Amino acid sequence: MNDPTVLRARARGVLLFSLVTLAALYVAWFAGDATPWAEWLVFALPPVLLALGGWRRRRTAGFWSAVLALFWFSHGVMVAWSRPAERGFALAAVALAVVIVFAASLPGLQARFGGKRKG
Repeated sequence: MNDPTVLRARARGVLLFSLVTLAALYVAWFAGDATPWAEWLVFALPPVLLALGGWRRRRTAGFWSAVLALFWFSHGVMVAWSRPAERGFALAAVALAVVIVFAASLPGLQARFGGKRKG
């Protein structure tokens, strides 16, 4: 049940799903703008590229996902606080950013703290 390879595979699956969901959220969020291309390039393209890298098992995809998730989290908190009309999208982005950080960090945490049990 605590097999590290199963944990890594599940965390990778959650990470990929969360990245794709975040990209879809940003596409929906900015679809009503007059020119959404700039927002899509800045907000929707990076999670898609990171999901592609994670799907291709690039070693740094998880790290960069967690780093950029800190930006997505901060942006979501700022928008939720300052623009009540967009609060739903912003809080969804915050929740997905938290999931991305944990999913990207879980294999490393398990490797660090999940040593062999004695007994």
